[in-house]
Amino acid sequence: MTGRSETRAVSRRRLLTGGALTVGGAVAGAAGGIAATAAGRQPAPPPAPAPTASTATGTDVESFHGRHQAGIATEPQAHAAFVAFTLRQGVDRAALGRLMRLLTDDAVRLTQGRAPLADTEPELAVLPARLTITFGFGPGLYAAAGRDDRRPPSVAALPKFAIDKLQPAWSGGDLLIQICADDPLTVTHAQRMLVKDSRPFASVRWVQTGFRRSRGAQAPGHTQRNVMGQLDGTANPLPGTAAFEQSVWINDGPAWLRDGSTLVLRRIRAELETWDKLGRTDKELAVGRRLDTGAPLSGQQEHDEPDFSALNEAGLPVMPDFAHVTRARVSDDRLKILRRPYNYDLPPDAAGEADSGLIFAAYQADIDRQYLPIQRRLAERDLLNDWITPIGSAVFAIPPGCEPDGWIGERLLA
Repeated sequence: MTGRSETRAVSRRRLLTGGALTVGGAVAGAAGGIAATAAGRQPAPPPAPAPTASTATGTDVESFHGRHQAGIATEPQAHAAFVAFTLRQGVDRAALGRLMRLLTDDAVRLTQGRAPLADTEPELAVLPARLTITFGFGPGLYAAAGRDDRRPPSVAALPKFAIDKLQPAWSGGDLLIQICADDPLTVTHAQRMLVKDSRPFASVRWVQTGFRRSRGAQAPGHTQRNVMGQLDGTANPLPGTAAFEQSVWINDGPAWLRDGSTLVLRRIRAELETWDKLGRTDKELAVGRRLDTGAPLSGQQEHDEPDFSALNEAGLPVMPDFAHVTRARVSDDRLKILRRPYNYDLPPDAAGEADSGLIFAAYQADIDRQYLPIQRRLAERDLLNDWITPIGSAVFAIPPGCEPDGWIGERLLA
């Protein structure tokens, strides 16, 4: 019985990869074959521990299958890794199909607390900690697949903004894998497994890791704070509402992308050394919200609607025209964006100055109609630009989800 079980595991792996992984007719999957052989010898992973007060977070599972990909409407997890790839020369639609079948299969297993077939450390997979794995297709993937005519027009490099100081190390990408969980070791292990899957087809272009407050530190639904102390995402559309359905999910356009979304990922450095020199009042005027409660300067509570017509004793607007909240304002629910940001914090330099900021992930149905008008207003007159610098930028289409007998990207690549 054991021998037949091992054979089935290896055969399934080879089926997913199309036998020897080939790129443009050349063998490029020796590593995949070795990994598959190793899968047949791997020990059975230990069972996940019975949930207790201390392990409940680790055993929580998010469903992978469904109409939409998980990791968008999902309550944001504490840790994230965004991994972008550059496709290898010669990768075509058939190869991309093999890659996405393989990635989907491993993602299903990992998100459910089961080890992938080629996992040599299956013990690291038993605590999924609400793991979600979300795939995005960058502009270059369509050309490789011979499907450039199916690329959404807004999935292209963003226009240049005067405030940008973009670095190639944090920009672009043909394929994105967003990995989120409430445990950093879970994220690390999933990243390693998926990068190994991708090696015959693509090289890693960049990895951005981020964090939010740990699960349980605050009540679910609490708005994220960034490293500058601001609440970030107050005006988000709420999952399950009509506003969310209209603004985040694609309901028309290319048939293969319906029930998907689009993602703008911006790496924004916070100029903390100069931000720290500001007084509290100046910081709040730049943002347009009180730092303690997140309330607009014209209100008392975080979710109070800003009153842009209110004047102070001197006859000046309470909500300055240059404030971030004023410039980012969107009144039409259909044109809102979903902000799902993560903080980043790299080691300080020799002088002790910080390298911290925000991995700003914005989901919307149409980048041209929703994200770009907001970004143009911010680039034009947002006072906060004096203390933040965009250093990375990338855009991706997020395909719809899949059923248990399908795989991510099947409508485009099959």
